Amino acid sequence: MDYVSLIKSPISDELEEFKQFFDGSLSSSNLLLSNVISHIRQKQGKMMRPMLVLLSAKLFGRVCPATLHAAAALELLHTASLVHDDVVDESTERRGQLSVNAVFNNKVAVLSGDYLLATALVQVGMTRNLAIIDLVSRLGQDLADGELLQLSNVSNLHFSEDVYFDVIRKKTAVLFAACTKAGALSAETCDEKVEIARLFGEYIGICFQIKDDIFDYFESKEIGKPTGNDMLEGKLTLPALHVLNSTRDKQAEEIAVKVKNGEATSAEIAHLIEFTKQHGGIEYATQVMYAYKERALSLLASAPDTEVKKGLAAYLDYVVERKK
Repeated sequence: MDYVSLIKSPISDELEEFKQFFDGSLSSSNLLLSNVISHIRQKQGKMMRPMLVLLSAKLFGRVCPATLHAAAALELLHTASLVHDDVVDESTERRGQLSVNAVFNNKVAVLSGDYLLATALVQVGMTRNLAIIDLVSRLGQDLADGELLQLSNVSNLHFSEDVYFDVIRKKTAVLFAACTKAGALSAETCDEKVEIARLFGEYIGICFQIKDDIFDYFESKEIGKPTGNDMLEGKLTLPALHVLNSTRDKQAEEIAVKVKNGEATSAEIAHLIEFTKQHGGIEYATQVMYAYKERALSLLASAPDTEVKKGLAAYLDYVVERKK
């Protein structure tokens, strides 16, 4: 099913307006910066996060200039974080093309990321909405906190699902939550509905990250990263954590400790991946993901049956059913 078309349908006009608006926010007379921006925009994706802002605003009211500025700020902040992440992770590829640091260099990538971040702050300031400005400002803190928490968790030799969810809430879900909350705030709805919007976005983000983590247990060129990439970086995600805690297998635990210490061989990582798959790790993570999807859908239950509501439901379907 073409979920993206279902998502776009109720906001098609607003999305076209946003794209033109977003393009204008990125114009620069600096040739090097323009080249970097052009490179990023070759693979800028489907605009999934701005669409979430627009849908949320329209669910609770209408899309207004503050909505567009908020959506632009969040997309710019997200893009800046990806550019910086590729430098930190020494990644050479992003969305199937060479990363900014690979095409240019680390200095250019960091400074370009800084420019995108500064532009995000300009855009959020133009909302003239203190609640949205506060939201985006705190989001920058939360994203950095999430990345640092994940790094510190590598040295934590406990196999804790609670810590895993703490990381993904701060590292991934907080951005989706900011999108839905910003949309609701721009529509000037009541505090209760703003919180419903925020929670809906958080549940989407949790589903999104669990799905990403499941991908890491399978080889696929379409996904765009090799099997076991998370473990190569010292990360144990939900499928493996569940199996480690449910089986208490000594060999698997020893390999898991090596993974966290960055000492596991390719063969050991392959063994732990296969062990996880054989002992129900993928099924467990999938079940948890669908449980969060149902929680998110329940938040929409009281909303009128409009095309916007259908679009948000399709957004959830897209997140859990996507192939990459």
